[in-house]
Amino acid sequence: MENTSLLDAAFWTSAGAILFLLICSGFFSGSETALTAASRGKLRAQADKGSSGAQRALKITEDNERLIGSVLLGNNLVNILATSLATAMFTRLFGESGVAMATLVMTLLVLIFAEVLPKTYAITNAETAAARVSAPIALVVKIFAPVVSLVRMLVRLILRAFGVQTDPDSQILAVREEIEGALNLGHSEGVVEKEDRDRILGALDLGERTVEEIMLHRSKIEMLNADDPPAELLKQCLDSPHTRLPVYREGHENIIGVIHAKDLLRAMYARRAAADATGDPLADFDIAEVAMPPYFVPEVTTLDDQMRQFLRRHTHFALVVDEYGALQGLITLEDILEEIVGEITDEFDLDTQAPYRRVDNGDYIVDGSMTIRDLNRAADWSLPDEEANTVAGLVIHEAQTIPTQGQVFSFHGFRFEVMNRVDNRITRLRIRPL
Repeated sequence: MENTSLLDAAFWTSAGAILFLLICSGFFSGSETALTAASRGKLRAQADKGSSGAQRALKITEDNERLIGSVLLGNNLVNILATSLATAMFTRLFGESGVAMATLVMTLLVLIFAEVLPKTYAITNAETAAARVSAPIALVVKIFAPVVSLVRMLVRLILRAFGVQTDPDSQILAVREEIEGALNLGHSEGVVEKEDRDRILGALDLGERTVEEIMLHRSKIEMLNADDPPAELLKQCLDSPHTRLPVYREGHENIIGVIHAKDLLRAMYARRAAADATGDPLADFDIAEVAMPPYFVPEVTTLDDQMRQFLRRHTHFALVVDEYGALQGLITLEDILEEIVGEITDEFDLDTQAPYRRVDNGDYIVDGSMTIRDLNRAADWSLPDEEANTVAGLVIHEAQTIPTQGQVFSFHGFRFEVMNRVDNRITRLRIRPL
């Protein structure tokens, strides 16, 4: 009877200890999931609103390696101890078969109550759970700090022996990739609209793209010849849909200024108002005296830097030159903004044919000068734009020659047919996804 009473007391003591250890294991498992799954952006927002728990969670997640090491150390300690107690208890009750029974029972208990249940809750309420467990986990991290430091050193030595270099700060540089991935995932699931995704990604890409990629090529720039008669200059300015036009003299490469339509009209009106009735008020008019000094920028300037320069200089218009100083094109503030919000048109824009349209059979008719990025954005494709800026440039790069009209190519999962070619320029293509 005394042995039975002693056995019962030992059983309930072991059972209570195992239950307590399972609770600790669930706490460690849930805390690990909550602190690693919680969004630092949301925690920062809660901390700014005065949440001390969110502030602590932000602090302890700054060093994920130390955090995970401490939590895993605590979790493994309680799991191993709980399993040892269960094995001893079941062996005492059932003999040698108690080992197998203890393994089965502890596997089920640990899986359900110490792993799946707490981690499911932590994933569902990541930020809330992270803020709640931050205080005890911070104490655990502090207690286990010496042991974790030794473990980290040993792990790094082992990884280094296999040629693996660890960088705890590498994830800081992956914020842009995380945002892009989240937006693309949200769009594929129907949560984020395509236009919203394109605007945010367009803003993020400004620092990665250069003015060369979006500039208006020099062959399409409207210019005024400073030596033309004033009446002709006025007519060209009024007929143009643009308010700012470059002014050249003796050659298109010799840009002497940029004229604003309002400045030109104001200067001509002032001369006409001040002249007498006998003479021609515009006889000796020199447009160079009215034009603003030209603003040149290198073609390798990033869009982000160029936008800042536009805002700082209070101007919207710049001429793009290459490393030799030769004119390559022009760029405006509107061009940069269009990379974020999409095409911007007003009542003065020319009603030209769209550079991209879909025909009845599912093919796409695309202008060769359309940029790959704009086509990807419009059609939701993913054609590579590392080697070329325009669709025509991509075809020429892949073909390694200037194709003739009617030639067909297949690459990157698309069929490209050259519909029209002018001189050495591919002006129109038919594209079909394969």
